[in-house]
Amino acid sequence: MINRFVKISFVLISFVFLTGFISIFSLIGPGMTIFSSGNFYKAGAQYLIDQSVKKETGKNTLIFIGDEIKSKKQESDFNKKLRKLVEKRILDTRAKLNLNSVNQ
Repeated sequence: MINRFVKISFVLISFVFLTGFISIFSLIGPGMTIFSSGNFYKAGAQYLIDQSVKKETGKNTLIFIGDEIKSKKQESDFNKKLRKLVEKRILDTRAKLNLNSVNQ
């Protein structure tokens, strides 16, 4: 009985690692969810969401979320730089207007 279990496990594990047919990392997350909480529905939903994001974007969810955070940060940095530039121009213009009004 144990010998049969070992053979089946070996075939499944070699299939996963050698063929690349099943993405091992997409199974680790739902597997950990099942082991930690015992909630099969949550693990199934997590796996389906990961697969749909991968099919839509070509990236797994972790990389996709990381890229989105980086792009939002770059937008935020750009907005901060633009705001500083506009504020500096306004202050320069006010200073020039005050100098011109004093000279007249």
